[in-house]
Amino acid sequence: MKTKTIFSCQKCGYQTPKWLGRCPDCSNWNSFAEEDFTVVPVKARERVSLYKEEPVLLKDVEVDEDARFKTGMQELDRVLGGGIVKGSVVLIGGDPGVGKSTISLQVSNQLTRSGATVLYISGEESVTQTKLRAKRLGNLSAENLYIVSQTDLSLINEYIRKLTPDVVIIDSIQVIFTPEISSSPGSVSQVRETAGMLTQLAKSTGTALFIIGHVTKEGALAGPRVLEHIVDTVLYFEGDRFSTYRILRAVKNRFGSTNEIGVFEMGSCGLVEVKNPSEIFLSERPRDVSGSVVVSIMEGSRPLLVEIQALVSRSSFGYPRRRAQGFDFNRLSLLVAVLEKRMGLHLETEDIFVNVAGGIKIEDPCADLAVAMAVTSAFLEQMVAAEMMVLGEVGLAGEVRSISQIAVRINEAEKLGFKQCVIPKNNLKGFHYKRGAIELIPVSTLKEASEAVLRGK
Repeated sequence: MKTKTIFSCQKCGYQTPKWLGRCPDCSNWNSFAEEDFTVVPVKARERVSLYKEEPVLLKDVEVDEDARFKTGMQELDRVLGGGIVKGSVVLIGGDPGVGKSTISLQVSNQLTRSGATVLYISGEESVTQTKLRAKRLGNLSAENLYIVSQTDLSLINEYIRKLTPDVVIIDSIQVIFTPEISSSPGSVSQVRETAGMLTQLAKSTGTALFIIGHVTKEGALAGPRVLEHIVDTVLYFEGDRFSTYRILRAVKNRFGSTNEIGVFEMGSCGLVEVKNPSEIFLSERPRDVSGSVVVSIMEGSRPLLVEIQALVSRSSFGYPRRRAQGFDFNRLSLLVAVLEKRMGLHLETEDIFVNVAGGIKIEDPCADLAVAMAVTSAFLEQMVAAEMMVLGEVGLAGEVRSISQIAVRINEAEKLGFKQCVIPKNNLKGFHYKRGAIELIPVSTLKEASEAVLRGK
């Protein structure tokens, strides 16, 4: 055995024998930290492979339809793609206090109620502290829920092989270490090695594994980026810790869609599922105020109605400001340029602020027309009808382009009592909508949309 000293980038895991000011891989400054680790020479023939199966034909592989565990939380099952796959590795990230450990304990309780065995490994809290937190959540007295406070990976492996649980929860990966590496827990080498060994153990035993990871100040997962490539699913909790609503989003999912989201409300007894998030997001919408427009966006298979807010005011600086919260800044700049060129709005001396109420981040191009109408409404001080929804993508020529899944969006608006819906004219081709309580207003340009929205036709 011999000890080596290397410098590892704490952002991406790049390693170099000497210190560098800037990482050549991820271009971050002052991200290198010195690490000492012991190299244990192991002969290749002495290594024991966890996978001893022979290659088989894909057509001969039998798939178990019951290979998923239902968590008992519909919002979480939707994000996971229908439940927890046996042998899968799920990484949960989020800001401190957002609810990572809370949802882990709640899922543990729900799984044990269905007969599954769960091992909860708490590396940051003692068993007594975990019990107090579970008691605060209430109804966490399952018989098949095992709790242990341990950070040594070799002992954790023994616990898993001894108990053979169906699901294992690691809280958190930053405090787990393996004695084979002399660097401190939380370092790049420790996180990479422990995550890799836990993943191999989960694949070989068929145990589903949940790993909780901390995030940096920038919101990225702490540790090397390779950690996201090792696991099967990456879930991120979004939302302010001082807000009651949390959004669980799948950034990566090998067993389902990455467009699904789950909405939760943080209460005194833990996270509560929000069955109708559209109604929640619109519950505090102001009336008789300019710059407020409602749009229906698609998050996977779910339509969500959210409010777009815009504020336009005279700039007191030489360069007008453009700010967007929940909407792409570059897309906002493009829409403002189109409004100036195609509609003749003089926005060159105006500060423009756009906000998506409820903490939602919009990537759906369907929101283009709603943002443009919100800015126009705020600039002209003309209100948009409270029971009107605006849908459409905006092109550089000022045309309103067609969108996908128009029927699903309209049906959701009709359920919530909307009376009018501005849609792209091309969406009417081949679209057979059963006339109901909502009026469809087709438009093909920004000028037509402005006339329909601001005059309330």
